[in-house]
Amino acid sequence: MLRHTLFKTSRALLAQQQPRSTLMAFRAMSAKAAGAPLNDHALSHADVDADPKTLDIIDKHAKYTLTTYGRPAVVFKHGKGSYLYDVGGREYLDFTAGIAVNALGHSDPQVAQILFDQANTVVHLSNLYYNLPAGELAEQLIEGTRASGAFPASKIFFSNSGTEANEGALKFARKVAKVTAKPGEEGKKFGVVSFTNAFHGRTMGALSATPNPKYQKPFWPLVPGFAHAPFNNVEAVDQYVTNETCAVIVEPIQGEGGINVATEAFLKKLRTRCDEVGALLIYDEIQCGLGRTGKLWAHQNYSAECVPDILTMAKPLANGFPMGAIMITDNVAEKIVIGDHGTTFGGNPLGCAVASNVFRRINNPEFLDNVSKSGAYFRKELESLSSSLIKEVRSKGMILGLEFNVDPAPLVGLARERGLLIITAANNTIRFVPPLNISKADIDKGVEILKSAIVAFEGKVLNVEA
Repeated sequence: MLRHTLFKTSRALLAQQQPRSTLMAFRAMSAKAAGAPLNDHALSHADVDADPKTLDIIDKHAKYTLTTYGRPAVVFKHGKGSYLYDVGGREYLDFTAGIAVNALGHSDPQVAQILFDQANTVVHLSNLYYNLPAGELAEQLIEGTRASGAFPASKIFFSNSGTEANEGALKFARKVAKVTAKPGEEGKKFGVVSFTNAFHGRTMGALSATPNPKYQKPFWPLVPGFAHAPFNNVEAVDQYVTNETCAVIVEPIQGEGGINVATEAFLKKLRTRCDEVGALLIYDEIQCGLGRTGKLWAHQNYSAECVPDILTMAKPLANGFPMGAIMITDNVAEKIVIGDHGTTFGGNPLGCAVASNVFRRINNPEFLDNVSKSGAYFRKELESLSSSLIKEVRSKGMILGLEFNVDPAPLVGLARERGLLIITAANNTIRFVPPLNISKADIDKGVEILKSAIVAFEGKVLNVEA
């Protein structure tokens, strides 16, 4: 009966054109039911051992939701701290934190309590009216940023996500360019420069600043006026950032691009060149900001000569509740007027109440110091890994990349089937962005699982090459 059900489900999903990785998992489950031999490696969380109801849940998803993600055959039910648990009760150590979102881990008690309390007060008002949590959070962000570094933050605009924050920042830059341009040149200064391996989002403006054909090509033509310069190339800056440039958008540390850390010379040159041509410098700190590097903001790892005009944030701001923000200087704020931008949900009381708690806890010297120490420890453990397939470790605080000399995508599944969740990034890199408060014991545990997965990965690669 089980075998019949598995085959039936697998055929149904196959007909709905599910991702190959998911289908292979279902076939493996069917093979087990038929008495086929198991994987050569002893796996604690093998896909073939998934709870049978996993298939039913995935079947329902496939029937009613649009397939734009290639997901493994695992359904998570709940989480706690640095761990997630699937519908069968299996425990997974999470080195992804929702892609750098759950900075304080899963099911944080304080966040849960605030969500409950605020939901029983008021959840949504729209931006037709003021609300208390939004004003309190805005003050925290501005004053906290001013106190922690040289960026002269002045005003905040709340959005719902990171890509919306970047869209808003690009709009602000074009508006500023129009009102400051010389007479007769208002329509010429609209160029935006971004960089190779950048990732700024999937909406049309943010996508236009994300020079990856995989993301862009299906949606051409994109927004005009975007140029893509080589990242960390100081000599190329003058060529790309011209008098027709209104904004330069850059991640101080590229996450999706492979954990590429900007050099001091590069960011300093961008700041200088933007001043020369009258362009705004936008830092996208959606993944690398808010404590991820051991500083409140990633750009604070550099000198005061590298500060931006606009800073975008999102992922960890409300520890999983969707929320983003654009932080700007007075020079930008004074040129944005009523009606220039808007949002229905941005700055809602529920999200702002949660973010206020999260920001207060992250913007704490002891917490940030611990992130730096844990990140250094994590890096040391990664550097101790011995494999001919490993090329390099790159990191800053708790955003780390392990680059391989082959595509490491299969390693994600090998680690997951051993109870560790990891994700890839560009340039053959595995990305590690765990909760910022992860313990050293859990780092040790995760690295041990990773070692086992790498051994299995080596076997697969060497067998193929042989």
